[in-house]
Amino acid sequence: QVQPVESGGGSVQPGGSLRLSCVFSGSNFLFRSNTVRWYRQAPGKEREWVATITSGGDTNYVDSMKGRFTISRDNAKNTVYLQMNSLKPEDTAVYYCNTKWSQINYWGQGTQVTVSS
Repeated sequence: QVQPVESGGGSVQPGGSLRLSCVFSGSNFLFRSNTVRWYRQAPGKEREWVATITSGGDTNYVDSMKGRFTISRDNAKNTVYLQMNSLKPEDTAVYYCNTKWSQINYWGQGTQVTVSS
């Protein structure tokens, strides 16, 4: 199995920044060959896809994040990052990372991001 672990969440004021990390581990898991995605879920809302990074480093973002957030990866550390700038109250949510391996989707425990004054 694969074990993703998110960290880096917290409480910030509007306009602030956070950098989330997701570390992957697991027997026979080839991290550098996998696509990784970030999702978020706000209270009372369904889970929303927000960003993707492929094994080759190609990225995609939901429209509300473009120009503010950056997804990146460090294969030597088995880690994916989400740099979040110019945060807004609407960004408040639990953020999760995800990857698919052997036809199974693996999720981390999530990390809480709260943006308020």
